Amino acid sequence: MTTIKAIRLASLVTAINVLVASGFSIAAIFRPEVVVPPGSIPTEASLLLAMYAAAARIPLALLVLGAIYKQATPALLILGALAGAMQLLDAGIGLFEHDLGKCAGPLIFAVLQFFVVYLLHRSVRITPQTKRG
Repeated sequence: MTTIKAIRLASLVTAINVLVASGFSIAAIFRPEVVVPPGSIPTEASLLLAMYAAAARIPLALLVLGAIYKQATPALLILGALAGAMQLLDAGIGLFEHDLGKCAGPLIFAVLQFFVVYLLHRSVRITPQTKRG
């Protein structure tokens, strides 16, 4: 895969990943019943946790979009790996809740995210800059 194709693919997947995750955390602020387990009653605590989730996801989305705009490949690699790790943790929460939908969706996003980060990393050789003497 060419570097340009890898950058475009990683940019697309990472942007979709962080925008969907941000959307869910914002939706949870206004409709907490979408994130609480079935049969539970949304409380002030669930609202507070949704706000904490949004506080982490929105800046990540903004940083990812900035890295894509600036075509900053090293930043995209790091932020993409972070976005994948966050999705993997979300899948763990879904597993803990015994909710297949809340586990499978984030797990698929995490696997796809790590795959495109791997492809991008493989297509660009980032070497440390050394002083010339």
